[in-house]
Amino acid sequence: MSMQRRNSKKIWIGEVPIGNDAPISIQSMTNTDTRDKEATIKQILALQESGCEIVRLAVIDEDAAVAMKYLVAHSPIPVIADIHFDHTLAIKALEAGVHGLRINPGNIGSKEKIKKVIDGAKERLVPIRIGVNSGSVEKDLLEKHHGPSVEAMVESALRHIAILEELNYDEIKVSIKSTDVASTIAANRILAGQMPYPIHVGVTEAGLSERAIVKSAIGIGTLLSEGIGDTIRVSLTGSPLDEISVAKNILAALDLRIFGPTLISCPTCGRTQMNLIETAKRVEEMLTVTNKPIKVAVMGCAVNGPGEAREADLGIAGGKGLGLIFRKGKIIKKVKQEQLIEAFKEELDKLLKEME
Repeated sequence: MSMQRRNSKKIWIGEVPIGNDAPISIQSMTNTDTRDKEATIKQILALQESGCEIVRLAVIDEDAAVAMKYLVAHSPIPVIADIHFDHTLAIKALEAGVHGLRINPGNIGSKEKIKKVIDGAKERLVPIRIGVNSGSVEKDLLEKHHGPSVEAMVESALRHIAILEELNYDEIKVSIKSTDVASTIAANRILAGQMPYPIHVGVTEAGLSERAIVKSAIGIGTLLSEGIGDTIRVSLTGSPLDEISVAKNILAALDLRIFGPTLISCPTCGRTQMNLIETAKRVEEMLTVTNKPIKVAVMGCAVNGPGEAREADLGIAGGKGLGLIFRKGKIIKKVKQEQLIEAFKEELDKLLKEME
C-alpha cells in the first residue's frame, strides 16, 4: 500500500525511534499495581514477548515512583511513566531512569513546578508525551467550545505544547484521543497540520472485545492510511496482551509492518467443496514454526482460487475430490483431496528452506 507518511520531528524513547521515517511502534500499558514489582515486571516481559515495544506504567504515588527504579532496570523495553497532577512524582520517575513521561503540563501546577519537571527531562533527554482526551479538556475550553469538541481537544493540545516550547523543550510527542472514532480522526487530522511533533494514535476507552477492536481498527487504521501516526496503542478492556495482537494486525493489514506469515483465506461460498475452515486452521498451525514474512492462501475454489490469491507465495485451492497447490498464482501440483495437507506441508518446507 502506497501512502505518504507525515513528516515530523524524530524523537527516541530509549532505543526506539519515533516519528518521521521510523517504523510505527507498538505500545501498551500495564494493568498491574506498579507498586507490585514482581507482578509488573512479569507482565512487561509477557508484553515484550508478544511484540510490545514501549510500555507505560501508572505512577500513582511515591511508592510507585520508588518501584520505577527496579522496573526500569529489569524491563527489556523502554518504560514511560504516566503522571497526573503531582510534579514530584514526575521528578522521581526521571531520577529512576524512565525513558519517557506522559503528562499534561497544564495539570502539573504552577509554571515553577512545570519548569522543574522540564529541567529534569532536559538533563536526561527524556521525551514528554502530551496526552489529551475528551475527558481531560480544561474547563475554559469546554465553555468556549460548548463541550469536549474536536476543536476543544486540538486547542488543549496546542496550549500544552506552547507551555513546553516556552521552556525551550521540543522532545515532544502528542496524542489526542476520544472514545468517539470520528472525533479522534478529525482531531488528529487538524493537529497533524498544526505542529511538527510525532503523534501517538489510539481510540481511548474503546471497550470490550469485538466492538473495541472494530473501533480501534477504524480509528487507528484510517489515520495511519493517511500517513498520520508514529506510535500506536490499542486500548482494550482486559489483558494488555490482546492489545498487541490487534495492533500488529492493524499495521500488517496496511502493509506498514510485517510480523511473520500472513494467512489469506476465502470466506467460503456455495462453490466450496472442501472443509475449508479445518484446512485453514491446520495451515495456520503450520505457520507458527516460522517468522518469515510469507503470504499463504487457503482458497475453497479450484477454479478461481489461484487467480484470486495470485500474490500468495504459496497456496491451496480445493476442488471436488482434488486439490491444487500453487505458488504466485501458478499451479505446481494437483493431488487428491486427502493428500492435500501433506503435499502442502512439503512445499511449505521447501519454500522456507529456499528463504534461509
